[in-house]
Amino acid sequence: MQGLGDWRDRLPLSAVAAVVVVVIVAVVAVTALMSGRAGSWSAGGGGDVALSLPKADGSAAGSGGGGSRGASAGGDAGPTTSTTGDGPLHVHAAGAVMNPGVVQVPPGSRVTDMVAAAGGPAPDADLNQVNLAALVTDGERVYIPHKGEVGAGLVAAGGSSDGAAAADAIVNLNDADQTQLESLPGVGPATAKAIVDYRNEHGRFRSVDDLLNVHGIGPAKLEQIKPHARV
Repeated sequence: MQGLGDWRDRLPLSAVAAVVVVVIVAVVAVTALMSGRAGSWSAGGGGDVALSLPKADGSAAGSGGGGSRGASAGGDAGPTTSTTGDGPLHVHAAGAVMNPGVVQVPPGSRVTDMVAAAGGPAPDADLNQVNLAALVTDGERVYIPHKGEVGAGLVAAGGSSDGAAAADAIVNLNDADQTQLESLPGVGPATAKAIVDYRNEHGRFRSVDDLLNVHGIGPAKLEQIKPHARV
């Protein structure tokens, strides 16, 4: 101990101070270096190792943010369900049904389902002329003939207002309601109403040619109607 004291006494004060400063700086540097490595391991190194480890489902493990992005990407890439065509079909049930008009039926429905949705067949419905097993489509018009109407059958007007009838459809002008009259070629809702109004005011038609007296029916339209109408 005496030798150490003699050595320290022999060194200049400035040299002793320099040695102390160097030792302090070295300790601080080593401490900072160790702290930096520890932080790097917890903040980055550990994450890198986790990213390289496989998960139980075979995918690479990642951080919470990466996992969320992966789930989102997976959702975008997965199949999507389109709602197009999944809604009900809107079909015009015309003719001999209890509640004529537009009804809603599920996709894949047939004429028999449409008739049921319209309240069932009317008492004078002639279902033998109709293919009850035929599929219906959205916007279609299906005419159920009354007894005595020959060859009316299944009419698909594609949602148009002209009520195009089948080639052999026969409509009695004196007994048909407005919906039945709309099945005549060239006869829409307005013309059908005009026929009904004329009949209520002037009585029964004596011939099909009397349609010329109805507002909205001229010679050309009469020629369209005549093969499909009777009195």
